[in-house]
Amino acid sequence: MLEYLPSLFKRVVHLRPKMSCRACEMIVQVPMPSLPIERGRPGPNLLAHVLVSKYCDHLPLHRQSDIYAREGIDLDRLTLAGWVGVMVVLLKILSERIGAHSRHSAV
Repeated sequence: MLEYLPSLFKRVVHLRPKMSCRACEMIVQVPMPSLPIERGRPGPNLLAHVLVSKYCDHLPLHRQSDIYAREGIDLDRLTLAGWVGVMVVLLKILSERIGAHSRHSAV
């Protein structure tokens, strides 16, 4: 039996309580986890899905936007394009490092 479950969006909330020391009056808070896009909404899995859909499945951003709208998620095409642009810059660094590593390997 083969079944298909539609995509699932979930909102992840990071709770970072502030704690203070009564003796020294210093306030301490756990730092935010690192994100691919600082102060951005997308998580790494959503960004990977957008990039795979665009470059591997050849699904244009305006169609991805329509698909997300059917799921109740309002993502404008320009927002998706901005995310793709940021990820291209980040992945270019990774690509260059992988290339440098492979060129320095002994054959």
